[in-house]
Amino acid sequence: MRFLSIALLIVGLLPTFAADTFLPEKERVRARDIFRELIEIRSTHDVGTTKIANAIAARLKTAGFSGDEVQILSPKPGKENVLVRFHGTGSEKPILFIGHIDVVEAKREDWTSDPFKLTERDGFFYGRGATDMKNEVADMVENLIRLKEENFKPSRDFIVAFTADEEGGGTDNGVEWLMNNHRDLIEAPFCINPDGGGGEIKAGKYVALSVQTAEKVYLSFRLEAKDKGGHSSIPTPDNPIFRLSQALARLSNFKFPIHMNETVRKEFALLAETEKDPATAADLKAISADPGNWEAADRLATKPIYNALMRTTATVTMISGGHAENALPQTVSAIVNSRILPEDSADAVEATLKRIIADEKISLSRIEPPKPSPASPVNPYIFDKVEKIGREMWPEVVAMPTMQTGATDGLFLRAAGIPVYGLSAMFVDFEDPRAHGKDERIGVNDYYNGVEFMYRLLKALGQSK
Repeated sequence: MRFLSIALLIVGLLPTFAADTFLPEKERVRARDIFRELIEIRSTHDVGTTKIANAIAARLKTAGFSGDEVQILSPKPGKENVLVRFHGTGSEKPILFIGHIDVVEAKREDWTSDPFKLTERDGFFYGRGATDMKNEVADMVENLIRLKEENFKPSRDFIVAFTADEEGGGTDNGVEWLMNNHRDLIEAPFCINPDGGGGEIKAGKYVALSVQTAEKVYLSFRLEAKDKGGHSSIPTPDNPIFRLSQALARLSNFKFPIHMNETVRKEFALLAETEKDPATAADLKAISADPGNWEAADRLATKPIYNALMRTTATVTMISGGHAENALPQTVSAIVNSRILPEDSADAVEATLKRIIADEKISLSRIEPPKPSPASPVNPYIFDKVEKIGREMWPEVVAMPTMQTGATDGLFLRAAGIPVYGLSAMFVDFEDPRAHGKDERIGVNDYYNGVEFMYRLLKALGQSK
């Protein structure tokens, strides 16, 4: 889900592909092998996570982790989660890391190469999960093994939860299940989620390294119109397709109010410093200084990513209806997906949609209850370390918070009072996001350097304050 965020950390103008990797050769070989193994284990929703969970557990146990340190926990077969505890001295409270091990489906005929084989070509690794998020899972497995080999003893425990059902949308989300059934095993003052934030490349330059501190709330509605139907040769004015179409047309012309929260204002202020178009740069700077500058906001809102960061959105994603070519429709429905700013309420959004639809013959219902995801406070302890390590690897890096327009598993933790920081240093092309799509890929050196960044971050987080 990380590709949905916009980065707002200035890191200078760096070459698109680093000439070298910071990761030592021994770790490169193993990191690639782990990545290959995970990519080539199909872990889509219909297959489940049994095989990949067992593979991760086997890797760690072979490296010396005990049965008490590596557990496989599951609400039912096919939804296995791996919980790892890397023991420290206990002088400080633990840190939780999460990462999902399921992926979305991919069809061989849609891809240039087999999506469930790791293919290295033209400086990239290709495969389903290359950026969402088996790269990050492999990253954590490699670094747990590396730290174990070094006999590293951090000042705190590292808890790592590799979880199921983030992509499946089912009832067995691993993070939610662990929170509800084994919270004592994952309790921590804060969590790092490599599925949020991250490094981004624009126009061939490394331009961003972001830490996700907020995300929008996911809520879908079903709109439904019904009629008695009849023969199509005798049309009636109450055709539910027409009724629903007119309501959706009204919705398409509606925009929720602009609301610039603190995170987005900081993002826009920094983005203004690197924006090449003078007019856009001026608008970004103006609205970051004055959230009431509606003229600047309206101009920025013509760009979908800026629009999504400034306001709650609601858009049609699915529509269905009718039962025969020669019959009047009896039932027509549409799915409207809303992404709600952390400051807005689901009740207010629902009331607004009813007002815009303005048709008592169209019902509106929530498909599932919303899951609130309050913003996490900016934590200098984390940001200072991210910035320091970033500067070591990519000169002039500045760590800044970002709000993600999509949703991650972090929402379950935020809702339960555990701050979450979406954090990764695997750079991807901002203009060519491929997560969930055809030929998903990560740069070879971007993968290796991301692994090295996380290693250095773990070492830094494991030192006493």
